[in-house]
Amino acid sequence: MSSIKLCLIVARARNGAIGKDGDLPWRLSDDLIHFKQTTRGCPVIMGRKTWESLPVQPLPGRDNIVLSRDGQYAAPQARVYTSSPAAIAAGRALAAAASKPEFFVVGGEAIYAAALPFADRLYVTEVDTEIEGDAFFPDFDTAAFAETDSRHVEANEKNQFSFTIRTLDRLA
Repeated sequence: MSSIKLCLIVARARNGAIGKDGDLPWRLSDDLIHFKQTTRGCPVIMGRKTWESLPVQPLPGRDNIVLSRDGQYAAPQARVYTSSPAAIAAGRALAAAASKPEFFVVGGEAIYAAALPFADRLYVTEVDTEIEGDAFFPDFDTAAFAETDSRHVEANEKNQFSFTIRTLDRLA
């Protein structure tokens, strides 16, 4: 196993919802700060729809990798791949070249589902709500992971809902 960890980073509601109409279904300023700090400088892998939903392309300070079934798809200032194994290999190589210990899958639903079986670590923001969504984080065997860190944030003027950021490491 490589020492460079494949990590999934996600915010999900209690019902697993992660998105609605191509956007996040909530406003959680502190979770966005967590996302930026955690992924900064590391390669990030995302699907085409996630790429197209970004307010700024590419995500600054990171190598952006876009997965698309369309081999002709163009994502300026990002690398485009048509297979998950190729994108994961590229992410690992870019992380190694940058001396980063991690690289990230950042969405959406199908990309998370493809990468989850290979994930070494999950950064899961558990949002304290059930919310309508059209994209969901896949179910996974929680017994295969150990929580190694957790931080709770109460709802406030910057965060629409309370949430807990959990770090889960795959058990050997």
